[in-house]
Parts: sequence; C-alpha cells; structure tokens
Amino acid sequence: MTARSSTPGRVDPGAAVTRRGGPRRGRGERAVERGLAFWLLLPTLAALGIIVAYPVGRAVVRSLFDDPIHGAPAFVGFANYAEALWGFERLDFWNAFGNTVLFTVVTVAVETLLGLVMALVMHRAFRGRGIVRAAVLLPWALPTAVSAVMWGWMLQPGGIVNALLGTEIVWGGAEWPAKWSIMFAEIWKTSPFVALLILAGLQTIPPHLYEAAAIDGASAWRRFTSITLPLVKPALVVAVLFRTLDALRMYDLPQILTGGANNTNTLSMLVIQAATRELKQGYGGALSTITFLFVFLCAFLLIKAIGANVFAGFGQAEGGARR
Repeated sequence: MTARSSTPGRVDPGAAVTRRGGPRRGRGERAVERGLAFWLLLPTLAALGIIVAYPVGRAVVRSLFDDPIHGAPAFVGFANYAEALWGFERLDFWNAFGNTVLFTVVTVAVETLLGLVMALVMHRAFRGRGIVRAAVLLPWALPTAVSAVMWGWMLQPGGIVNALLGTEIVWGGAEWPAKWSIMFAEIWKTSPFVALLILAGLQTIPPHLYEAAAIDGASAWRRFTSITLPLVKPALVVAVLFRTLDALRMYDLPQILTGGANNTNTLSMLVIQAATRELKQGYGGALSTITFLFVFLCAFLLIKAIGANVFAGFGQAEGGARR
C-alpha cells in the first residue's frame, strides 16, 4: 500500500518506503528475539542432553547387546526385551510390574484423599496452626532411608504397630503383609507433600466467594463442591501428576524395608538388581528402557486425561472473565 503526497495525484515515495519498512523491522525484531531465546535455552538443552538424553540413549544401545562372561558383547537385537516380556524372566518382570502399578494406584489415591483433608485442616485459622503445619510436614522432611528403617523397627513382631493393633503379625514374613507395610510407610511419608501442594491451591481462593455463598444460603458441603473443589483442581492435578511419576519409580523404601522379599520387587528394583548385582547390563538396559517408556506413557496419558480438562477450565474461566 502506498501513501499519497500533499499534492493531489502524486505519490510520496518516502512515505511508501517508511510503510514498507515497518513490517520488515517487525520481522527483524522477531528474528532477534528468537535468536536470543535460543541462546538462553541452549545451556538448559545442553544440560538435559548430558543428564537425560545420553544415559537413556546409552541404555537403549546397550540393551541391544548380550551379557557374555568373557569377551565383547555381541549384538542380539531385541532378545533382551523378549526375555523380559515373554521369556524366561517374564514371571519376575510381570510381578514387579504388577507391584509397581499396585503401589502407585493405592498410595496416590489414599495420599490424595488424606492430603486434601490435611490441607483443609491446615487452611483453617486456629490457635497453634503453625505448630500443626510443622508437625504434619515432618514425615515428608525425613529422608526416605530414615523413614524405611523407622518403619522397619515399628513393624517388628514386638513393635509398636502390633502393640497398638493388638496383633502378632509378622509384617515382613508373607506377601500381602509386606506389601501393605510398604504402602503404609509410603502413604505416611508423602501425604504431607500432597497436602502442601493442595494448601497452596486453597490459599489462592478469594475469601469473598465463600462470604457471598454463605449470604446466599449455601451449605458447607455446597460451598466445598461448588467453590473449593473446582478452584483447587489445578493444584490437585499437579499433586497427582507428581506423586504418580514419583511412585512409578519407587525404589529406596521397598528396598530397605523388605529387600524385595515375598514378591515386593518393583520395576526400579529389578533394573538395579539385573544391572549391578547380576552384572547383566544388556538385560538391565532393556528393563530400564521398558520402565522409561512405561513412565513416559503414564505421564502422557495423565496429562491428556486430567491436565487437558484443567487447561480447558482455565480457558473457559478466562473467556468468561473477558465476557
């Protein structure tokens, strides 16, 4: 588009150059911004490549070779994957896979419910709230190894758990008592982390929403279901995502508490056992690759299932606010 001069019927060439130069300067500025963003992201990308991409790639390559006692490893293709999924080692793999899924589903579900209750209690204003918050968060602050050793003592046949329950259960002596002891210890340790995330979400809810609902005669349950749950949902999603990904790679707690006895192995324990104790680095690489793909698939499905709803809720809320 050209600009007309002050004289009718003539075109001012300077004005035309200026108007054509505007878009050129805009594209140049965007190119500079993209270049600056690339150089700012380059250190992070390089660190991720060294820390994440190289070990994963190395494990994938190693999983394609066998584990000879002497000599150089030979290329065997996907034989290590077949060995784990439907070969001689399939029973150990699928038991560990089932334990990992069981521990994840039970612990994340219970931790979410307990965390929500704990967050609602800590969110209320009462005397001594700071002491209660510190006491609730104490289990999460303890190292996992310390928690595992402490629970190991408490779950002894003559320990405090049996004394409180009035039972004489040998928690580490059978399959299901051992599994429940792992889940009890995991729930006790990480429920405060879920409560902390949900509490952060509760503190962003404006108090005037509750005041307006109370004036309209809404009951406490109606205020909880119509105000608290919808507005705290993003924090709940983040908590569930974090805890699910953390539980899927559970290793230290069951390793210290039961050592994998009585069918309590997880996928991470199986990987360490194959790669370091049995010195089968090719088979261990295949197990670690399968575990990585499984965790990645779970994260992708969770984000698609519950994360997308949250983002859609954000978009609808933003659209409603603009209207």
